[in-house]
Amino acid sequence: MEKLQYISQGNTFQEQELNIRKALDNGIKWVQIRWKNAPENELISLCEISKQLCSKYQAVCIINDHVHLAKNIEADGVHLGLNDGSIEEARLILGGSKIIGGTANTLSDVLQRINESCDYIGLGPLRFTSTKEKLSPILGFEGYQEIINHFQEKSTETPKIFAIGGVALEDITRLRQIGIYGVAVSGHITTQPSIINEFKKAMIYA
Repeated sequence: MEKLQYISQGNTFQEQELNIRKALDNGIKWVQIRWKNAPENELISLCEISKQLCSKYQAVCIINDHVHLAKNIEADGVHLGLNDGSIEEARLILGGSKIIGGTANTLSDVLQRINESCDYIGLGPLRFTSTKEKLSPILGFEGYQEIINHFQEKSTETPKIFAIGGVALEDITRLRQIGIYGVAVSGHITTQPSIINEFKKAMIYA
């Protein structure tokens, strides 16, 4: 599984598509299409185009929230927030081969996601971010450490946890030292797509 995810940004169809194209051009291999409050027909069109683009670039295409849309366009999977419907139901709709990710904010959320058999967990936020309207309590590095410690103390396998929410390039080394599997980045990649290569290098050498 890729260790760097790009979560798409943009207030219009044109902005979203352009940002996704730029990210792919600069080497991203995992795109999550996230466009809250989008007109339904425009969201469908964006997801269809993005799936085609991701296939061309051999990148993973994940749809945020919309399970039936993910199935209809044959996306690689779906990402569900804590209030976005059940993982079990999504698995029934999409089948066993698709990727299903879930959001978490606390240790109990992470344990719930493990019980639901999520393929990966987006845990955050690391710090304040304006990307999300209703931001969960901020974890900080200490919050991640406490959650990872739980698994290390019990000698159980740590799930594939992606840090999310205001993650910057300089955070990678510390996050990897804590035991975080990967990162999901939105703002930094949107404003500076060329930074993707630096993120990838940091993930390898951290």
